Amino acid sequence: METKLRARVAVAGAGAIGSAVALTLARAEFDVTLFDPNPPGDNASGVAAGMLAPVAEAVFDPVSTPHLALLRRARDRWPAFAAGLGLPILRDGLRVEGEAAWLAGVAARFEALGAPFQRLDGALVDAEDWRIEARPALSVLRIAFEALGGRFAPRAFAAGDLPGFSAVVLATGAGDAGGLAPELAALTPIKGQILRADRGPSSGPVVRGEGVYICPGERPAIGATMETGRADLAVDLSATQALRAAAIRLRPELAEARMTTEVGIRAATPDGLPLVGWGATPGVVLAVGARRNGWLLAPLVADLAAAYLKGDNPGPDAASLDARRFSRT
Repeated sequence: METKLRARVAVAGAGAIGSAVALTLARAEFDVTLFDPNPPGDNASGVAAGMLAPVAEAVFDPVSTPHLALLRRARDRWPAFAAGLGLPILRDGLRVEGEAAWLAGVAARFEALGAPFQRLDGALVDAEDWRIEARPALSVLRIAFEALGGRFAPRAFAAGDLPGFSAVVLATGAGDAGGLAPELAALTPIKGQILRADRGPSSGPVVRGEGVYICPGERPAIGATMETGRADLAVDLSATQALRAAAIRLRPELAEARMTTEVGIRAATPDGLPLVGWGATPGVVLAVGARRNGWLLAPLVADLAAAYLKGDNPGPDAASLDARRFSRT
């Protein structure tokens, strides 16, 4: 596909990955239309805490443990991707606090991974993990995309739209793709609930404890549940009360905070890595199923999608993310 011909490409889904794909393609001089029926930020990426945290994911999420090297490579693409956008990458790291026996188990996981950490004031500290502010980041990416001539269509992409484009990149997360991608049968929805507090730490490292994290900010994020197989947006008080109690154990001042609940639905593959590349349907590229690492993986997935559309070598991570790895017979 020749970018010099301004090939028309659609991107379905304006979450972290869809927004990153749309911007990357616009930078490569494709003629891009981004489709999404929801208001900006009204998706799992807008609810998310914006973690760019390969080490924390590998330490605390067994599904991500085998993928630490790939997740690090994804994080390392962020500075070049964000250059010139005015999008701060917050490099305050991670602080892990808790009872001595639990911390000893966490330290053992760091050591098993060969991930460096320090012991400081009774906590474990990791300097590798970064973050961004998720909702502002979606706005920044949209503005940059449109400044390059990208168009936004406030509706879902439909199968009938495909003939009007050279290709479509499906970045619909857990959403329906209109039957365009049989590969999506491999995805499982995961409901995530997160609390936002009206007070708490505004800056500094992400703090993790047993069963919870506290992400600093104007409205600190406290999360998050991982409810596999659920695709409803209902608030579950039993789950959010457990998050609140765990957060208060870490930071007792949060007992006075007023908290609201946000819910997002993510999509996950059996191995925890997204599906990226050409699907079985002609003209369809997949960029879906990043589990809880949509923000972390967004620039890497965007670069791979662009490489496929340009006919370039997608690089060493393409095989691990092969869009058809669960559907080939």
